[in-house]
Amino acid sequence: MAQASSSFRRSAPGGYDGARSYTGDAGNILSFPTHDTDGATALDLIYQAAEMFQDIEHRARDIEANAQAMCQSAVDKLVDAERRAETAERSRGEIIRDIDRRLQEVSQALSAAQARIEAAEARAAAADLRAATAEAGARNASRLLAQVEDAIRDRLLGADRDVHPLRRARA
Repeated sequence: MAQASSSFRRSAPGGYDGARSYTGDAGNILSFPTHDTDGATALDLIYQAAEMFQDIEHRARDIEANAQAMCQSAVDKLVDAERRAETAERSRGEIIRDIDRRLQEVSQALSAAQARIEAAEARAAAADLRAATAEAGARNASRLLAQVEDAIRDRLLGADRDVHPLRRARA
């Protein structure tokens, strides 16, 4: 830059003598040199300012690119999280439907088992009743048989005779 600024050395138009200087706020002091190189120095300051602005623009572009990359990353993560949430919701729904189906199957199996148990209990009760009836019938038949035997003995042996040894045991 020094070469470019040296080619522009000329005195300032309008009779500027270079004896004045400008001071701004405290800490920000800008002095203009007072000799021949005023134009070159001013041009150097302009180039330096341009370089500073370029550096600021580059940093701003870098910051903007980083911000866009972070935003894109956040959007990608959000989309991925939404996909995972939707997948989890679908899986949860499938699990609930599967559990509901299994509960219905178990309920139907339980109802069928209950019906079979009730039918078996009814058959057992009917068998008990038949057994009790058969037992009563057998007792009745045994009693009747004993009466028939007694009647036959009484007829064959006579009413007053008690010669049969079994009959003596019963009496």
